[in-house]
Amino acid sequence: QLQLVESGGGLVQPGGSLRLSCEASGFTLDNYVIGWFRQAPGKAREGISCLSRGDGSPYYLGSVKGRFTISRDNAKNTVYLQMNSLKPEDTAVYYCAVDPEEAYCSGAVCIDCPYDYWGQGTQVTVSS
Repeated sequence: QLQLVESGGGLVQPGGSLRLSCEASGFTLDNYVIGWFRQAPGKAREGISCLSRGDGSPYYLGSVKGRFTISRDNAKNTVYLQMNSLKPEDTAVYYCAVDPEEAYCSGAVCIDCPYDYWGQGTQVTVSS
């Protein structure tokens, strides 16, 4: 049974940091493209970062580039999203997702690709 369990969301002040975790079970992460998505109220879900299956290259949406870092710990079979310099517009529910399709992360983030497997989501709120 393939599962993704997310954690690490919460309330943080502007300029603060959070680290989201996504622990995988039932499969090995390094055989999949890994994506992070977010969805704000009233808006469509959008991809913000991905880690390629081939060479492990990371890619980011322009609005988070330089502030967010995606990474993988193979020993723990867990993917992370380190979020620094958070802004109010980062407020959203964040989701991790995986898919075997290499094209979903081949040189750029795919904003709306239909990944096969999703975590349950974790709320991130950036506010004073």
